[in-house]
Amino acid sequence: MYPTTWQLISQASLIVKLILVILAGFSITSWGLILYKSTLLRTASRESAAWRKLFDDTEDLDALAELAPSFPISPLARVFRVAYPARDSGTACERVMTKAITAELEHMQSSFTFLATTGSATPFIGLLGTVWGIMDAFRGIGATGSASLAVVSPAIAEALITTAAGLLAAIPAVMAYNAFLSWSRHLGSDLEAFAQDLQARMNENGQDADHLTALPRV
Repeated sequence: MYPTTWQLISQASLIVKLILVILAGFSITSWGLILYKSTLLRTASRESAAWRKLFDDTEDLDALAELAPSFPISPLARVFRVAYPARDSGTACERVMTKAITAELEHMQSSFTFLATTGSATPFIGLLGTVWGIMDAFRGIGATGSASLAVVSPAIAEALITTAAGLLAAIPAVMAYNAFLSWSRHLGSDLEAFAQDLQARMNENGQDADHLTALPRV
């Protein structure tokens, strides 16, 4: 009877088992990040859309400042909460807003490096395990003096398991990385457009306040 996958893994060398454990660690961690980031970006997109509509429909910035904490995940609302208190500080407000945008973009893309590393490194880690397993297979052939298919095929199958494990870890990571990168770029574009509109709105309100202050008293 031909050995099952689990039997091949149990019969593998210590190096091959260690490589499989490393690949399993990459895969489990990347799947955890995929689930976390997909939930985070989905919530951020939903809250940002709602906040943007509220911002467009509400002229009173003070009222928006009171409502902003109700959108804790939205990067747009978080930038508003940082920038609005500095609205009267001129260029300092622009610097505060720029730093807030940069921080939000870094927060959205914080785990992308690990997904990219998983997608690029795990196939080669799996290939290393395959090469090592094939070397063991050839050593076994030399020890037994037989090169029949019945002797060689289990050892080769055992070696190829690490390549399959590397691909299983890499493919979801690469797909998630590309999807999240596109998603975060879309949110980043919305964030920059919102920052421009917010700056224009605050400038208009400041000019109106200056105009009212300059009116002569009767």
